[in-house]
Amino acid sequence: MFLLVTTATLAALTTGSDYRVVKTWKLGGDGGWDYLTADSDGHRLFIARSTRVMVIDTESGKLVGEIPDTPGVHGVALASEIGRGFTSNGREDTVSVFDLKSLAVEKKIKVGSGPDAILYDPFSKRVFTFNGKSHDTTAVDASRGEVAGKIELGGKPEFAATDEKGSVFVNIEDTSELVALDPQKLTVKARWKLTDCEEPTGLAIDRKNRRLFAGCSGNKKMAVVDADSGKLLASPVIGEGCDATAFDAGLGLAFASAGDGTITIIKEDNPDKFSVQQTVTTQKAARTMALDPGTHKLFTVTAKVGPRPDRKVEPDSFVVLELEATH
Repeated sequence: MFLLVTTATLAALTTGSDYRVVKTWKLGGDGGWDYLTADSDGHRLFIARSTRVMVIDTESGKLVGEIPDTPGVHGVALASEIGRGFTSNGREDTVSVFDLKSLAVEKKIKVGSGPDAILYDPFSKRVFTFNGKSHDTTAVDASRGEVAGKIELGGKPEFAATDEKGSVFVNIEDTSELVALDPQKLTVKARWKLTDCEEPTGLAIDRKNRRLFAGCSGNKKMAVVDADSGKLLASPVIGEGCDATAFDAGLGLAFASAGDGTITIIKEDNPDKFSVQQTVTTQKAARTMALDPGTHKLFTVTAKVGPRPDRKVEPDSFVVLELEATH
């Protein structure tokens, strides 16, 4: 079945078919939201919702569970090989460790100040929290559930990506830099200025061709960067207020979701040439996103939000949007 679905999707894109919103699931519930994490094997989507993580079935859209007591949760990292998941609890400066099957919380671990993005690196078998207030990253031994050390980053980190071969990359939002880390030695390997990229947020990677895709939320561009030299290769235009990026290795497509209600799809024509293939309209404030590499589907979330400074979420307006390529 997986082979048939993948072949059909590849054929659809080859013939010029576009992505579009195919399903809208109303979840409701209070609170804002942040990163989404797709569990391809388990057909689940983890959604960070202020004080808990909502978990839905990606085939039915139904809520199948919650991870409670995650104050200020920003993201979820999955270590499927050991059956564990991890949440970054920004208001508590902790990580919750939970069982992937039951979703039961096993323990909490104290990390740096203001943990935001979170990433599991299979190479080092460590989970990294990128701490917005203390401007560092905390490394946690995934199996032991213990802090292994930290790395000073010299600025406010946003999202990160791993090549799974000994390098972890992270965007530094306030200095417009990209930092390469050694996840084993816990050292900085390189620091590159992201030219023509303001306030980099989302980060994705093409591991085969060694390309990084940074969403520049401040100036509506995606910085495509060589993961070995830090050289800027392209700066395609994307939507306003980008928060997340993704890369589909099977299709050679990069994605950037933005708060203006768009997802920009960029084709990797070759490792040095990139072109905008499509701009999909989603819904306003649908700024974050997750890719399911098994089905090639995209997921984003949004709600009706009140004016600043409170920006309260209107009750029962929170929805999940599923996008896929169609004929």
